[in-house]
Amino acid sequence: MAKPPSAKPPRDPAMGRYYLMTLARIVPVGGALLGLVIMGRSNQLPQQILGFAIVLAALWVMAVVPRALARRWRTPPAP
Repeated sequence: MAKPPSAKPPRDPAMGRYYLMTLARIVPVGGALLGLVIMGRSNQLPQQILGFAIVLAALWVMAVVPRALARRWRTPPAP
């Protein structure tokens, strides 16, 4: 039995993974910018340290999370 032309094709899981990986690259940039704003507008040392810590955490997330997702979703080698 043929599918009617109005039926949607099945959703490709690679598309969702692509969007998630792109989001994992973009969101930490916003976090780093937030940390820079906190550092720049603050006059007190504890707040500047907090801003610096946020920037470092965002840089770490930018470096590690997309690579970890790619490794997790990698196609297994053929036998």
